Amino acid sequence: MSKPRCHSHALRLSSSSSHSRRVDFCRSFGSDQGTSNHKLMAETIGEVSSLLPSADILLARRVQELALNHEQPAHLYISRNDDDDDEPRRDGIPSEIPVIDLSKASPSDTDPSHDHRQELHNLRSALSEWGCFQAIGHGVPSSCLDEARRVTREFFQLPMDEKKKVAKGVEEMEGYGADPVPAKGQFLDWSDRLYVEVFPEHRRKPEFWPENPPSFRVMLEDYMTKMRMMTEQVSRAMARSLDLEDDCFLDLFGKGALLQGRFNYYSPCPRPDLILGLKPHTDGTSFTVIMQDAEGLQVMRENRWITVPTKPDTLLVLMGDQMEIMSNGIFKPPLHRVLTHSHGDRISIAAFYSPEPHKEIGPADGLINEARPKAYKNMKDYADIHWGYYQKGSRAIHEAKV
Repeated sequence: MSKPRCHSHALRLSSSSSHSRRVDFCRSFGSDQGTSNHKLMAETIGEVSSLLPSADILLARRVQELALNHEQPAHLYISRNDDDDDEPRRDGIPSEIPVIDLSKASPSDTDPSHDHRQELHNLRSALSEWGCFQAIGHGVPSSCLDEARRVTREFFQLPMDEKKKVAKGVEEMEGYGADPVPAKGQFLDWSDRLYVEVFPEHRRKPEFWPENPPSFRVMLEDYMTKMRMMTEQVSRAMARSLDLEDDCFLDLFGKGALLQGRFNYYSPCPRPDLILGLKPHTDGTSFTVIMQDAEGLQVMRENRWITVPTKPDTLLVLMGDQMEIMSNGIFKPPLHRVLTHSHGDRISIAAFYSPEPHKEIGPADGLINEARPKAYKNMKDYADIHWGYYQKGSRAIHEAKV
């Protein structure tokens, strides 16, 4: 069977006849207006979809193949307004993501210093106002970060047949490829990824751990082990910033807390004005730790997209929906997305940290009082609920609210 090719007229259909009906669903993601606008956009795509390749056919091929063959993106990849504003604010509202020194947020004795108390205050402010921060002093060696970037890039530069040895099906999550087929009318991401379960160890599927490059498995084990140490460090710092016991959140996550790795590759894109590497969303995790080798990731604040800078040895810590639940709404996960670029590729590595499966979570008891009543339900397996909504292009957090 020959490989399906993208129609050469697909881009023109979406960027001309549909343009007048395209709306900025990104800013209103999760709102009633956003849902209505998103449905309108999906209906527009549906008008021509019968003439164009379906999502499952498109997802059977890798974006990297399309880029190397200089093929025009198909209709379902087009998800962005021509005039979509991604410039930082210039009206006095801060546009720089806060930087937190985790070494200062971890006390060395029972009598915390002024620097320690100040950094905890800064951490709480960052997560209340931004829902994320740039972490320094995290204890992950530069050599480990450099090796992870190098080996990840080596993997994605392998011949396609070699990468496909760890390939997934279009409906599966774990392995090399793209995310499972979304709901009808939803947009596709201009990216490829390798997604693997790492901790607890019994959840690992070795068939999806690449044997080539030869150093990949060693790198994966080392990098994710250090990510696990960092997630514990962050969890304790967040608890201290809220005047909770150090292990409060760790106890909520459970001893079988999940740590999953996602290695992303963003190919050059011929229409970065219309296509996103990753659509706007919030994570269904407790929080996510992200390393990127070039700019492209953006977070939304005050209805503006702010670019996450790339700084040596700095890791982005991004709150997920489950942290909003456990903090009783004090910490807010940011809407975020990934841009595409017409020249040059880009990689990133995301470590997803979530409570153990089937463990009930809810707001920490110490955060519920008369001034701040319980705002979220106790619930299990929120990540599964989140994924169902994500595949339909909307948020799930309302399912958790009282």
